Amino acid sequence: MVRLPGGGCTLQLWCHWFMQFNHDNMSGVRLAEALVNMLIEDTWGIPILQELLTDHLFRSPEVKSESEKELREWTEKLRAVFEADGEEARCATINALLAEGVRRVYLTTHDGMHPHLHFAEASDRLIERVRAVTAGGLAIFMTEAAGGRLGACARDGCSRVFADTSRGGRRAYCSARCGNADAVQRYRHRHRGAAAVSDGGRSQRSVRTAYTSGQG
Repeated sequence: MVRLPGGGCTLQLWCHWFMQFNHDNMSGVRLAEALVNMLIEDTWGIPILQELLTDHLFRSPEVKSESEKELREWTEKLRAVFEADGEEARCATINALLAEGVRRVYLTTHDGMHPHLHFAEASDRLIERVRAVTAGGLAIFMTEAAGGRLGACARDGCSRVFADTSRGGRRAYCSARCGNADAVQRYRHRHRGAAAVSDGGRSQRSVRTAYTSGQG
């Protein structure tokens, strides 16, 4: 179970038995995903961090050197959520993030939007807002996704992470490109294995034929 500070509520959105991951709190999940992948791909830097936070509608998204260090440290903790081994470990990791990053949870209806949860005040420091938004967003996502749908790419050599919002919820790769590349690699591996078995069979038959001929 994922706990919100102060016993806050969790929200589940359903439509004809399919999950709908299109609400305001998905911003925290997508931000966590993007931050972790920036770290993994070694594209981390103040300009791109500011651009990312601007895209996620953060007020005063200016990143100073101190903030950059704090964001990096927090992102390492976010990475553990996506790479956790199983539901229980993932919930424990998110609970630790909530304890560290969320001080208050409240409902708001600003800018004509439907009621949704906020986890930080606009006046909080940038790192405090990022911690709160990502921790809270991941907690809500976990309850809606029944403990799954967060993971790391299954292709060897790729460590990118993802939040699966597909209908089936069986995503195993960070992108279609990685999925296709892995499928090709597995096909070639099977083909090489089958060819080796076939060559081995022919070699054995040749040895038997040569031996029989020699006996004659």
